[in-house]
Amino acid sequence: MITLMQASAEWASRPADQRFTSLHDMQEMMQRMRDRSRNVIVSSRAITARPAHGNDIDVIVAGGGGAYQPTHWSFGQLAQRAGAPAGYLRTLPAEMAADCINYGMRFSRSVEDVGILLHKDEAPVLRAATGPGYGRIWNADIVRTLVEHVGDGVSGDWKVPGEFRQAVQVTKDNTTLYASDRDMFVFLADEKHRIEIPNRRNGQPGSLARGFFIWNSEVGKTTLGIATFLFDYVCANRIVWGAKEYKKITIRHTAGAPDRWIEQVEPALIEYAASTQSTVLDTVKAAQAKKIDDVSEFLTNRFGKKVAAAIEAVHVEEEGRPIESLWDATTGVTAYAKQLPHQDARVEIERAGGEILELAA
Repeated sequence: MITLMQASAEWASRPADQRFTSLHDMQEMMQRMRDRSRNVIVSSRAITARPAHGNDIDVIVAGGGGAYQPTHWSFGQLAQRAGAPAGYLRTLPAEMAADCINYGMRFSRSVEDVGILLHKDEAPVLRAATGPGYGRIWNADIVRTLVEHVGDGVSGDWKVPGEFRQAVQVTKDNTTLYASDRDMFVFLADEKHRIEIPNRRNGQPGSLARGFFIWNSEVGKTTLGIATFLFDYVCANRIVWGAKEYKKITIRHTAGAPDRWIEQVEPALIEYAASTQSTVLDTVKAAQAKKIDDVSEFLTNRFGKKVAAAIEAVHVEEEGRPIESLWDATTGVTAYAKQLPHQDARVEIERAGGEILELAA
């Protein structure tokens, strides 16, 4: 079993205006942002910065219909394209910062196309300055898919997880639904239909719940991704304890990203949300029944000789017998992963363990 910290990191860092108490509220905000946003492709020579009120700058985009205030994120993207450190530019008077950006855009780099995401609501805002081939997947489309297939995230089977297996009234303090002008993150779980797994540990049965993370950015902050897993419980600070079978799909925002969302990620999300307790249990039973002819060779081919030996050893230590089946191999991989000091390494090993379980199918 491993511990997943992603949701806890979001919980600890998000301000109140980035926390939502239902998917319906999140969908309303995401759709509003999409409806008021538009993407234009312009030459880097067509972008001009100028001093604004206080120590801010505005950005004029040829054909954009006025001046736009860059967000903290898009200012950093502009600075990068101008070849200047964003942190340093933020310390300068607005006149000097604007001059640095303008000089970089016109003289220090060759002319190039830039994808500009403009947003007009109460005030015109420049949300992103990406490459022209940035494959934008709208947060509104992702949240709409969630609403269509799991509901509001607080009253159905799939909802904001409880605390220590106990259901909670969802508030901004304990929610796992987050979104801002630069990214989104959702963690939902089905703790009502826990999966009773025979011979889970040391020959004893046990139960696990299903959960998933999904994250995205419209402006280039992160990939689109979905991770599915089984878990024991979630504590009050949204750490996922006793997780296993961690599986992840990520998509970089290249030109083909919107098609890959439609063809790969959305169907995977829908299938996982619709899967039943018996579906998962059948997979577990099949993995327990599927014997491995040569365990050392099987593990070495996937993890290398040193890690394979460690996986076999930790399984014997925790289970009191050697690895025999695909389920044993997955259990051994999970036991080995929890000993690793770094979260990324633990999750990567656990993901590989989840792939072993898929061989039972």
